[in-house]
Amino acid sequence: MTVQKITSLPSDDALPGWYHTSKKRTPRAAQEGQRHARWAIVGAGLTGLAAARQLALNFPDDEVVLIEAQEVGFGSSGRNAGFAIDVPHDIGAKDYIGDVKTANLILKLNTLGQNYLRAIVSEHGIECQMTESGKYQAAVGDQGIAILEAYRSGLEKIGRESQMIAGRELPEHIGTSYYKQALYIPGTILLQPAALVKGLADSLPSNVTLYENTPIASIDYGEKVTLVHDRGSITADTLILANNAFAAHFGFLRGRLLPTFLYGSLTRPLSNDEQARLGGKPVWGVIPAHPFGSTVRRTMDNRILIRNSFSFQPDGRPRERLLKGYIDTHRKSFERRFPMLSEVDFEYSWSGAICLSDNHEGFFGQLAPNVYGALCCNGLGITRGTATGKLLADMIAGERNELIDFLVASPGPNRTPPEPFLSIGVNSVLRWGQFRAGLEV
Repeated sequence: MTVQKITSLPSDDALPGWYHTSKKRTPRAAQEGQRHARWAIVGAGLTGLAAARQLALNFPDDEVVLIEAQEVGFGSSGRNAGFAIDVPHDIGAKDYIGDVKTANLILKLNTLGQNYLRAIVSEHGIECQMTESGKYQAAVGDQGIAILEAYRSGLEKIGRESQMIAGRELPEHIGTSYYKQALYIPGTILLQPAALVKGLADSLPSNVTLYENTPIASIDYGEKVTLVHDRGSITADTLILANNAFAAHFGFLRGRLLPTFLYGSLTRPLSNDEQARLGGKPVWGVIPAHPFGSTVRRTMDNRILIRNSFSFQPDGRPRERLLKGYIDTHRKSFERRFPMLSEVDFEYSWSGAICLSDNHEGFFGQLAPNVYGALCCNGLGITRGTATGKLLADMIAGERNELIDFLVASPGPNRTPPEPFLSIGVNSVLRWGQFRAGLEV
């Protein structure tokens, strides 16, 4: 039997805006004593919730145990920008699409994730501000405009419509005249991510038991898997890891996962007068043409989100000093775009982790004889995480299809250099990328 001690656990900062502005819920009790189950899943984010739901449907006579170190909605899945994106966006390809066959499979995968979420939200009446708003890919300068033109040509190759919008017309769409041009792409769903995750957790099938605030301290890997924590243990026939970069601390994909943090700020609700001054559509989302620029949203409850700035933390835990510094960056980004709202303050600011890999590949499949994982969504957690969680549960149940075969065939995340070279290199790349993004930040 091999015992793996967990050396790092999630410890997110206190003011994630989506979590605090979504409907309050009562967290499920932490696990106590000794528990046995056929299935155990670590991580109750989007991937883990989808895997638990689908496992429970595929094996209705089995108990599924879902374990979350913090409260549902407080961690990474409730800290993203709330874009459920369908179209691929390969920043390593000249047209941002790359191989057409691969792009079409990614489109199918992302659409599966969208449709799965739509169905659950509709069936259970989950209030998460879900809107079929599409997205604006927006550029400030000539370099960004060239990216938009290339992306439009790539989208045409996979039969996806888009509309180029001139800068003079953009205030009718998004209020601000800051951008020179934008590519509007229908198909993206905008939503309140923490509200979504909370609603998914509270509508799980009856044969799923969710334990929150149950951080795992060590694991015994043997014929069965035993997860040990401060109040007891859970023994399972099969373990599924849906905890992204923390999988490395559980003994898998070491030296292959890059826990990277993005930083967001959310304003107070705009007054009626401020909404009139802003103008534009009531709900919209802007993705920057340059990948290191600012993501901006106007939400259904009339707040503005600014999300930018990156840092790499190999232990997967945020740093408060970095967040404090990046709030100033958010303020500058906000005031450049919305000078008519200069008196509007941020009510919440936070960091949120994404799991990246050097080659932009995730992991899907079997990690050990009785351990599986769906890990590393490379910034597409809402759609990709949902889809891979569902498909992993289907694969375990014996299903094979085009998308499962596509995911299994992935080479997985590349190996990265050892520390300290890794942190020096990744943070240098992130700083250089943010510098090159210029006014798109």
